[in-house]
Amino acid sequence: MTATADVAVQGPLTEALARIAGAMRETATVPLAHRTLDLHAKLEYANPNGSSKDRSAYWILKRGVERGHITERTTVVESSSGNFALSMASFCRALGIAFIPVIDPNVNASTEAYLRLTCDRVEKVTERDATGGFLATRLTRVATLRAELPDVFWPDQYGNPDAVEAHYLLTGGELVRALPRIDYAFIGAGTGGTIGGVSLRLKEAHPRVRVVAVDAEGSAIFGGAPKTRRIPGLGSSIVPPLIHRASVDDVVLVSEPDTVRGCHDLLREHGLYAGGSTGTVYSALTRYFAGHTGSRPTVVFLAADRGTAYADTVYNPAWAATLLDPVPA
Repeated sequence: MTATADVAVQGPLTEALARIAGAMRETATVPLAHRTLDLHAKLEYANPNGSSKDRSAYWILKRGVERGHITERTTVVESSSGNFALSMASFCRALGIAFIPVIDPNVNASTEAYLRLTCDRVEKVTERDATGGFLATRLTRVATLRAELPDVFWPDQYGNPDAVEAHYLLTGGELVRALPRIDYAFIGAGTGGTIGGVSLRLKEAHPRVRVVAVDAEGSAIFGGAPKTRRIPGLGSSIVPPLIHRASVDDVVLVSEPDTVRGCHDLLREHGLYAGGSTGTVYSALTRYFAGHTGSRPTVVFLAADRGTAYADTVYNPAWAATLLDPVPA
């Protein structure tokens, strides 16, 4: 199945969903020059709204309409300070339904500006939770809104199995068609939907592939103690239920200074202007294969997000310097 598959729903939302589906074309998987690896990047930032979150956002909305959980009167409410909110805002606007994103102070300025432009209501929490982050506070606000509003749909990006299905059918399916052989796949952990779907699809086609989950230091996903993080994208102060659906062989944790370095390295070495999630994954890949010799394995990683939203942070030397670690000039 591809993203342009027929939208099997009835009613006024059908045409809008079909238009969104038509825009969800396959993203390219491109070879990158590397001394010791046959390296490939899947350019998920080429999705309509600039990230892999378009896949799960579209699929969750599609399934919601098909099941009758979303109608023209529905308000979608979700916790996100990043790409999922951007995707939901765009697609809900196309469907003609309301979307209320619940964001926090870590949101990039350009992301917040876009959300305030496209959404009639934006909720921004400012109180830190017990972990020093904002996720629990955001989810509490989502629960309050769900109780207050009459017709609400919560996508639940951390626990909705439709997100796994999206990346199994779409992202994973495209990778299998693009590459006849894959030895290693580096995928950001995040909410668990992407790595859950892609890992399952890759393991079916290539049983010996090693799936390397990449996460941020200070994230609780793989059992670490949650700590304050400043770069949105990867990492979570909770263990998302969807992560248990993933088939993972190795885990690499990346510090925020190394995320910045990964973004700069990817731009300097390959001309890819990618976001924080992608820089984290590229940094993990570089460390994982440091000193590698011998045969050239086929390695793929997801370039999950575009660098535009990080122009004022990761790609701003003054901001990057506040992470207290040198970054490339």
